[in-house]
Amino acid sequence: MQISRSLFDEVMVPNYAPSAIIPVKGEGSRIWDQQGREFVDFAGGIAVNCLGHCHPVLVNALTEQANKLWHLSNTMTNEPALMLAKALVDNTFAEKVYFANSGAESNEAALKLVRRVALNNYGPHKSQIIAFKQAFHGRTLFTVSVGGQAAYSDGFGPKPGDIDHAEYNNLDSVKALISDNTCAVVLEPLQGEGGIISPTPEFIQGVRELCDKHNALLVFDEVQTGVGRTGELYAYMGLGVVPDVLTTAKALGGGFPIGAMLTTTEIAKHLVVGTHGSTYGGNPLACAVGLAAFNTVNTSAVLDGVKEREQWFREGINAINDKYKVFSEVRGKGLLLGAVLNADYAGKAREFMLAAADEGLLVLMAGANVVRMAPSLVIPKEDVSQGLARFERAVAKVVAAAKAV
Repeated sequence: MQISRSLFDEVMVPNYAPSAIIPVKGEGSRIWDQQGREFVDFAGGIAVNCLGHCHPVLVNALTEQANKLWHLSNTMTNEPALMLAKALVDNTFAEKVYFANSGAESNEAALKLVRRVALNNYGPHKSQIIAFKQAFHGRTLFTVSVGGQAAYSDGFGPKPGDIDHAEYNNLDSVKALISDNTCAVVLEPLQGEGGIISPTPEFIQGVRELCDKHNALLVFDEVQTGVGRTGELYAYMGLGVVPDVLTTAKALGGGFPIGAMLTTTEIAKHLVVGTHGSTYGGNPLACAVGLAAFNTVNTSAVLDGVKEREQWFREGINAINDKYKVFSEVRGKGLLLGAVLNADYAGKAREFMLAAADEGLLVLMAGANVVRMAPSLVIPKEDVSQGLARFERAVAKVVAAAKAV
């Protein structure tokens, strides 16, 4: 059977518009397509492949578990799930863990939990959720409504109610919305889809204080920032603020689907038996791989290495910009970085992404004005150098095309 991009259009629901590239093999920070063409991967499966492709530690964990036990459902627990939960509890603020299959499911659990806590402790009036414009929390109807992007949530009928959106890094806009009827404030400790926006210390600390004042829970969506992405195990650890609930996914499985919600014993007690669940949540295969990924990343060598690699990227992008003058700044932290296009190239992030692919480099977008990079946390310097050289050629092509118009 001939497998080609056209087969996608024939058999798949058209909610995606994938590249013509069909990868068939990956190793480290490089992939190869059906024709054997090599690409340097600065996309990381959208911040998922924290150890690159086919890391031997993850392959071994998956292979070993695949020969033991695949699935039980939640009528029973299993050793990999308990071991991963223990590792998460031992290394974070959390005391209790709930496993899901994705970031969206982890956020769905968090949102249901904060509503349940408020209902049980204060009554039905305390149901308001405050989130932020340009946020992204997943694609379920609840999570997409909490995410502050109407383009993703409109067109599906009535949305879950009592959700309001403030402006990120604008504490006054939070103050204008929050009250004793607020059950939770939900935010990313570094906005990803919204443009790679880092929070100011004053903003993040102020939100924590407002939550405390109004008996509201603070939920950190660390689906994209978690498991080493910012150079901390979790981003909250570098902000001086501890959330009440934290969600994690993406890098948690190093490429194998898994998500988790972390919280305290006092909060977790409100999800009694029967209130929430997931058939695949805590799957032995996923948790075995997740534990291997978590333990590999949670070392000073890897976490310090992320900070070192951030500088390689910043220096390389700035050097390119010195020649071509296309970026206004480089945003982000660790290996979640966004090169922001200046006014002359506003709205052209997709052109840069496509030009990079033509040069053998995979990058991402974070809105129309930001080229996003989220590579492996252990990407070798040689791959960074080669990838940036390819990126420079892509930038040169876009600039030349713009000048020719």
